[in-house]
Order: sequence, then C-alpha cells, then structure tokens
Amino acid sequence: MPTTDRTLTHRMDLTSLQMFVAVCETGSIGKAAEREFIAPSALSKRLSDLESSLGSQLLQRHSRGAHPTPAGQSLLHHARSVFFSLDRMQTELSEYADGARGQVRVHASISATVQFLPEDLGAFIRAHKGIKIDLEEHLSAEVIRAVQEGAADFGVCNTADGVGELQTLPYRQDQLVLIVPRTHAIARQASVAFADTLALDHVGLHSNSSIYVAMRQAAAALGLSIKLRIQVAGLDAMCRMIHNGLGVGVMPLRAFTLMYGADNLAAVALTDSWAQRRIELVARDFSTLPRTARLLVDHLKLNP
Repeated sequence: MPTTDRTLTHRMDLTSLQMFVAVCETGSIGKAAEREFIAPSALSKRLSDLESSLGSQLLQRHSRGAHPTPAGQSLLHHARSVFFSLDRMQTELSEYADGARGQVRVHASISATVQFLPEDLGAFIRAHKGIKIDLEEHLSAEVIRAVQEGAADFGVCNTADGVGELQTLPYRQDQLVLIVPRTHAIARQASVAFADTLALDHVGLHSNSSIYVAMRQAAAALGLSIKLRIQVAGLDAMCRMIHNGLGVGVMPLRAFTLMYGADNLAAVALTDSWAQRRIELVARDFSTLPRTARLLVDHLKLNP
C-alpha cells in the first residue's frame, strides 16, 4: 500500500465517517447530532477534522442546514459502501459462530423472482444447507443501484437500460406477452404488435418498472401514449384487474402461466423486439465476491 494511502487510512476513523453520513442523510448538523447522540459542537469538530485530513470541503453549510459538496458526494458513496461491507462482515461472522457457513445477499427484479428464482434457489439450498440467502425483490433500476452501492452481493434483473460499470453474466430470457380476457377479440390472434394495443385501456405496473419503461418508450417512438387505466404493484394484481374488465396488460409469459393459468385470460405473443428480454446477473466484480456468493453465481449461470 502506498504511504499516502496508509496515512489516510490511519487518519480517518469510522465514527467521523458515520457522523458525516448522518449529516448527509438528515441535511442538518443538529438533526444528525440528535440521531447519533452526540453534541452538535462535537459533531461539527469531527467534520472539520475530517475535511482537514482529506484536504477537501465536504459540506456546504448554510442557514437551512448542510448538504454535501461534489467531493462530499463522492465520499458519501464510498462511505456507504464501507458500512455495507462492515454490516455484511458482521452478519457473515455471526453466521459462522452459529455453525452456518455463510450468507449471500441478493436483490432481484419481480420478473426474476416470480419466474425463475424459487426453483433455482431451492435447488442451491438443498445442495448447500449451511448457506443462508437473503433475497429482496425490487425494480430492476433499484437492483442495479443496490449492487453499485454494495447493499447486495449481486443482483438478478433486466439490463436493457444499461448497468454502468457493473459486470454481467447471462441468466435467463423471458418473453413479454399481452394479457387479455379470453372473450376479447385479440385472444383469437396468435400474435399482436404493441402499436395495435394502444387504442385499448391498459393495466400497467409501477412507472419505474422495466416493463412499463419499455412500453412507454415504444409508444413514444410511435408518437403515441399509453391509455393507462390503472397502475398496480404486482403481476397477480394485474391479472385480477384484467379479469375484471379494466383493460389489457403486458407481463412475462412464464409468470402468467405460473401464477394465473389460462381459465379466464389469454396470453398473446407481442411481435416487438423489446418483448424478448434478457435477465442477467450483475455485480461490481464477480471475481471478488465472497466464496458463498460465487458458489451461488456459478449455480445460477449454469441454468438454461
């Protein structure tokens, strides 16, 4: 390690770093001091010492509070990553103390969670009984952000909108289809172009979901908009709304088959290229993941 790096490591203490994060999150030295049970003057002194040791102004102080400067934003990103890593270290060490072999944190999109992960994770746990998997379901954009910030060891999500500097590995493919009541005229068609559905009322997912973003972009490319009747939080709710006549909707075929079946609704293939999607594994660096996380990644990437 270079001397300058070693000197910086010795000068920076975790408590001051924690105080800095608290100020950024609360927007106020006073509120941060109250949250961290420290006198405001003592907290302010720690921040000044931190700025002095780093040679950069980290906070812009004003009458309404305090906000990070560009240098402070950079430090905040790295500080959160440090604390996520420390939390993970503590959790993993406690698992070892309890006789387990480790823990993996995974964030996954709704589509991946509903369609593929239950069987794949179940098979992994049966083969590695000492490994605990903490799975959280989020929108794809939130999965990518969690991996970037170190809140998850790796993610499983749609990557059509890009992943920045993250690494990716192939996992699965899914196909988006149009869900309609079985009595609807479109139900008799083998396939349909998304453009031909824009005159209909739609039941949509969350505005930031990868499916709805793709739909909105496709409609905008045609100079049109989606006639959104209602938005729901999950795929099951979407099916129920469509079944009760509130419109049509777009969702993954396998999810529809697993959750709803074909009694009252029909799935019609979309001819648009964006309806064929890749679900991928994403990580900051697969080679530096803990051994338990690498075992799970190796298991998932081998699935068809």
